[in-house]
Amino acid sequence: MFGGIYRGKTVWLSGHTGFKGAWLSRWLLDLGAKVVGFSLAPEPKSLFTKLELSGRLDHQIGDIRNLEAVRKSIHAANPDFVFHLAAQPLVRLSYEIPVETYATNVMGTIHVLEALRSLKNPAAAVMVTTDKCYENREWLHAYREEDSMGGYDPYSSSKGMAELAINSYRRSYFKNHAVTVASARAGNVIGGGDWALDRIVPDCIRALTSGQAIPVRNKIASRPWQHVLEPLSGYLALGWALSKVSDPRHSAFQSAFNFGPRLDSNRTVADLVVEILKSWPGQWSDQSDPHALHEATLLNLATDKAFHLLQWSPVWNFSETVKQTVVWYQQNADPAHHSAEQLSQLTSSQIKTYSLTARTMALPWSLL
Repeated sequence: MFGGIYRGKTVWLSGHTGFKGAWLSRWLLDLGAKVVGFSLAPEPKSLFTKLELSGRLDHQIGDIRNLEAVRKSIHAANPDFVFHLAAQPLVRLSYEIPVETYATNVMGTIHVLEALRSLKNPAAAVMVTTDKCYENREWLHAYREEDSMGGYDPYSSSKGMAELAINSYRRSYFKNHAVTVASARAGNVIGGGDWALDRIVPDCIRALTSGQAIPVRNKIASRPWQHVLEPLSGYLALGWALSKVSDPRHSAFQSAFNFGPRLDSNRTVADLVVEILKSWPGQWSDQSDPHALHEATLLNLATDKAFHLLQWSPVWNFSETVKQTVVWYQQNADPAHHSAEQLSQLTSSQIKTYSLTARTMALPWSLL
């Protein structure tokens, strides 16, 4: 897959102990890459810990807010590819720790860019932000890469700032450089192994496993729900495209890309909960609070650019996305099937299933 470009190559990955980082680590290892991870220590219940990934890659504990630590790690790795995922990723938590959120999401991104600026050998760098980087006007239509950056809450605005910094560095330092740089914006990601607080799927699983009703605080909020493998395939496809750039001054790939689901996967929170309950029976309760902290109600991404330039498109529809997610959590909840080896096999199996479906769609990244 991906033209075999990752086999035998060194990939520096920040945030490898996080939810998306653990899935990307597993996929890169399956692709034959040498992964150098740089992140805060994993939580005891994290997917990274459950899959026992620390012994399968170069596992480095470090803080993205420390420029010298980032520079030292990247220069020692001398990577062929860089995927920057490290972040403070929670909207509601950003209200409580705004300084840490900005320091991590803005300055952390700048630290990676600054370290890349002094690399001499070619490398392809994908800087990951979020769909919430846009100035959300609660439009019904989808946001495009050229739309204005913004953000109401500290998390969203920090990601908008990160995008501005990436664009500035790209134009100021990487026009004629061995390192090629792009940014990637993804929608609301779900999948097995996410245990974060104040996220609807982990909230559902915690309630279902304890036999309680699922608390739903904003049932009408609409989001572009996608399985974690969707944006990860986009990141990997973008890295592949960047690695083939012959003249960085004239590359359309050195820009921002949206990676979102099919339009019919833009559903309300209530729709998502009902879909989960089809595979794992239970109940839910409406706990809407008119005085709750602000969160966007409408959000959708246009992915035309990724389709035309990368020939990328989403693979799983909404029901399959939810089904695969619930299957992972159900096996994790079964004492007879939740060993590290079994969960690792399940994770790799879902990656393989996803890739085989992509192959039936003739998506270039999936073809042998």
